[in-house]
Amino acid sequence: MLRGTLRSFPANGHAAFLPQIRKLVFECCDRWPSSETTRNYLFTRLVGLARDNPHVEIVVRQRVHREPIVRGFYINNRDKVIPLNGLSLAEITQKVHLLLDSSGAKIKPLKRRTVESNTESVRGIWSGLHADRPDL
Repeated sequence: MLRGTLRSFPANGHAAFLPQIRKLVFECCDRWPSSETTRNYLFTRLVGLARDNPHVEIVVRQRVHREPIVRGFYINNRDKVIPLNGLSLAEITQKVHLLLDSSGAKIKPLKRRTVESNTESVRGIWSGLHADRPDL
């Protein structure tokens, strides 16, 4: 067997773990008082966050005259946005860790599951073109 044919693909499982988040974007205003705690978080804890999570690209963007948000981008091409206005430093840290630990998958309801079938219907698909014309 040739070595070129033996390959392993990265996947979450027993021996490997792939973090689902790829990018964190902090957006806040320089002047608004609602962004003050977010700016304080960025000045004090951003370096430690980047050091602890080297697999995540961290971007700080100015958002003029708007409320502060943090946005997480995931490898399944989805994103999650969390507003940070009115939160303390501990709550902002909790929300950032929520984004870091999240998978980015869409939230599915647990009570009402949709019915999915792998087989076709016994009667087939109904079409108005194959129905008899009504007598008028």
